[in-house]
Amino acid sequence: MIMELRRLEDPQKLLKEAYQLFAEEMVLACSFGAEDVVLVDMASKIIDSPKIFYLDTDLHFQETYDTRDRLKKTYGIEFIQVKPDLTLEQQAEKYGDKLWEKEPNQCCAMRKVEPLQRILSQNKAWITGIRREQSITRANAQRVEWDDKFKLLKFNPLVEWTNEQVWTYIKTHQVPYNPLHDQHYPSIGCSVCTKQVKPGQDPRSGRWAGFTKTECGLHK
Repeated sequence: MIMELRRLEDPQKLLKEAYQLFAEEMVLACSFGAEDVVLVDMASKIIDSPKIFYLDTDLHFQETYDTRDRLKKTYGIEFIQVKPDLTLEQQAEKYGDKLWEKEPNQCCAMRKVEPLQRILSQNKAWITGIRREQSITRANAQRVEWDDKFKLLKFNPLVEWTNEQVWTYIKTHQVPYNPLHDQHYPSIGCSVCTKQVKPGQDPRSGRWAGFTKTECGLHK
């Protein structure tokens, strides 16, 4: 089955087959970045009320929450909010204030990875917007692969797309997107760990600036 799905080069055809196979047992992960809003648009045109979640770390930019609200209004989607077990206040009390400045891996584990594990454990497959072009750590990603970390099937429909293809789709289909992308934020995470990127720099260099960290732990 996986080999057959891998042959589907068109993202929309792959999504259609995936939804036919898994229906309500599959969920789309949305960080409200450019790739993810493309997938929200595609999924909404394939099935009614696709299951879409976002990891609410309590540290997102206001523009990210505003993008969520615009997508909700445009597509009529009730995004599933997945939050950490600890509030920011509880985390500070237990681990110290501004943990992201001292131990970003630990902060991501509690505010992203553990909540992700919780929602993925309720499904048999998930959809992500990762692309090979984004970073070296994603260069070997496949359209369809077994996620050994979270123990379920993983679909990456846009894995072969270029940044130009993503933005052509957004403009052509008038998909609402995060305005921070227009302010030199190609990759948008938590507001406390994301900085602007200068033209020509690695698109993910604005994430966890000052650390060797380039991934939050959601993707191998």
